[in-house]
Amino acid sequence: MVGIIMHALLLALGLILPLGVQNIFIFQQGMVQRRFWRALPAVITAGICDTLLISLAVGGVSLLVLGLPWIKHVLMIGGIVFLLYMGYITWRSSIQAEQGNRNALSIRKQIVFALSVSLLNPHALLDTIGVIGISSLPYEGSDKFVFTITCIIVSWVWFVGLAVSGHWVGRLDQSGKWLPLLNKCSALMIWGIALFLLYPYVFGAF
Repeated sequence: MVGIIMHALLLALGLILPLGVQNIFIFQQGMVQRRFWRALPAVITAGICDTLLISLAVGGVSLLVLGLPWIKHVLMIGGIVFLLYMGYITWRSSIQAEQGNRNALSIRKQIVFALSVSLLNPHALLDTIGVIGISSLPYEGSDKFVFTITCIIVSWVWFVGLAVSGHWVGRLDQSGKWLPLLNKCSALMIWGIALFLLYPYVFGAF
């Protein structure tokens, strides 16, 4: 049992640690919200989405998707377009931050954005479906349940930690000078991910 928990823990951490659109968004909301609890809609929505994706992947959806290559390509192309758009939105938010708007989203907007960066992000989809789902195949019954729950707990703890870290940074940055720079770096990173995913299609690797 300990081996299963360690496997799930290391696997989930390895997948969630790299900075992606979802992580950046939650960190930013923790940073811009005046009270930490105001960032909870983003945290809870992202946690629920990851719970759903992990559960579906372990439940067998990963085998269906991997068995139909065209679904992967549809997800990738749609995800690339989404990332390019999110990069644009993030770059615009850096301009708004420079003008004094800290972009503290309402509860509704946090939920909508968290849903989009969680469910339309090709990295998140492929990580859960292609990695977590496949990694769960050797387990059955209670072992698979423990593996799944461990992966889900890692996601929730990570999202809460991101929001808390962002909130601490936001309290230190009372002048608001760090936020525009963070948003610009985030936009460039998002565009970089999109171009990396687009590269094989442009040069005919597939």
